[in-house]
Amino acid sequence: MTYESQVSFTLDTICPWTYLAKKRLDEALRRFRQSDDAKSTTFVIKYFPYQLYPEASKEGEDKSEWYKKSRYGDTEDKLKMYTTLMTAYGESAGIKFKFGGTIANTLDAHRVIQHFQEEKGSETADKIINSLYSQFFENERNPSSHETLLKATSNAGIPEDEAKAVIEDKNEGLMDVTALIREQASNGVDSVPTIIFEGKRRDFTLIGAKDVEEYEKVLHQVAKESK
Repeated sequence: MTYESQVSFTLDTICPWTYLAKKRLDEALRRFRQSDDAKSTTFVIKYFPYQLYPEASKEGEDKSEWYKKSRYGDTEDKLKMYTTLMTAYGESAGIKFKFGGTIANTLDAHRVIQHFQEEKGSETADKIINSLYSQFFENERNPSSHETLLKATSNAGIPEDEAKAVIEDKNEGLMDVTALIREQASNGVDSVPTIIFEGKRRDFTLIGAKDVEEYEKVLHQVAKESK
């Protein structure tokens, strides 16, 4: 019998480290599925919401100005170090980070992700999230604008009229997603990415963007303990 492990992935769509972690985890999962352990264990990812900047407006603000207020860019030297580091990390994972555009409230993005995850499954949510990350970090799009969300749902194969109904109804799923955000906080999640691998004997929690090999090691450990 194959053991199915849930991977609980808590994210925010404006967190560069979470985008990096997702790319690395995707690669680790790809490698794992080519191994013998894949015969005994499968992994299903479920995404959970977190807001790094809950006080941000829906209209947003200039990202470069926001960086100047953050610990990453409160001086020119710090900002240069940060952009150089993230550019290098990004290139190693196939991400072309850009640092302009708008940063805005991500509640609507989480609302859309959670709605379609519940309705259509984690693979659809995965495609929405990949598009949101790419649009924000590589194409400097507003993370929660109608245009960005509609493109993300289109990239996930969701019909436009179906997607628009959810995107435009600001109350659709709002109570559920805010409850999930509170639940993550009550579970002790205070940073992203937080990734929990459910095992038969014990769970494994990794916080922050780890190397591909570290994710791969945990996947095989879960498989080993499931036999």
